[in-house]
Amino acid sequence: MSLTIGQALRQAGRQLTAHSHSPRLDGELLLAHCLGVNRSHLHAWPEKTLDAAQQHYLEHLLARRRRGEPLAYLLGEQEFWSLKLRVTPDVLVPRPETEILVETALELLDKGSPRNVADLGTGSGAIALALASERPELNIFASDRSAAALAVARDNRRRLKLDNVRLLLGHWLCPFGPRSLELIAANPPYVAADDPELEASVLRHEPRQALIADGNGLAELLAIAHQARDTLRAGGWLVLEHGARQGQAMRQLLTTLGYRDCTSRRDLAGLERVSLARWPG
Repeated sequence: MSLTIGQALRQAGRQLTAHSHSPRLDGELLLAHCLGVNRSHLHAWPEKTLDAAQQHYLEHLLARRRRGEPLAYLLGEQEFWSLKLRVTPDVLVPRPETEILVETALELLDKGSPRNVADLGTGSGAIALALASERPELNIFASDRSAAALAVARDNRRRLKLDNVRLLLGHWLCPFGPRSLELIAANPPYVAADDPELEASVLRHEPRQALIADGNGLAELLAIAHQARDTLRAGGWLVLEHGARQGQAMRQLLTTLGYRDCTSRRDLAGLERVSLARWPG
């Protein structure tokens, strides 16, 4: 039986109630995606009927959402820093808390003067492209060890026409020479494998190598901090996103490694999410 838009929305909301924090919104976004329209169209034309192909596609997407697949993968895109980014299961879905990292980096970079900046483990290119959109004078290098992830970042760079971002294949700071960067930003894996707050659906659908780290979640953060000591220029900054309970450990780690001015930034919930430190000089 053919469904109207109004009926499809009600059905989608019911199906997603136990599987989403925002079942109504998810249903609207998925239906709008199936029909190739915006959400306002759904409310303006609730009596319009879906054809068989549209109805089948909606049922397919709803089934995937009920299995916990991120909405961004179903839609093929995610907004970050007001940029519409293409995302695939090869990259982590950009999250709102990572915008704190972008804000912090922008505060540390002088306006109007060229600087060499690196975004490590760039994934979709979210951090690098956000910085590039704000500061076209920056020389931004985005590295990732995954060729598939770099392909997604490359497509986003092309669509957004942000040509001051250069993409490099390599793990963390391996592609960079000594004393070559004024600022290093990274959102590395920082979740411990046994973290009770890690949702099984997230681990099942998003790339594990972008989420899980050894050493209670600190191993990759430590690796970057070690490498950055040779790569940062005197007075350069290291800016790292981390877990909500890792701020104190990060400040201690960075201080032990010889960094100065180690501080942390909090999110709107008051949780420490980003730590920054300056290499002396």
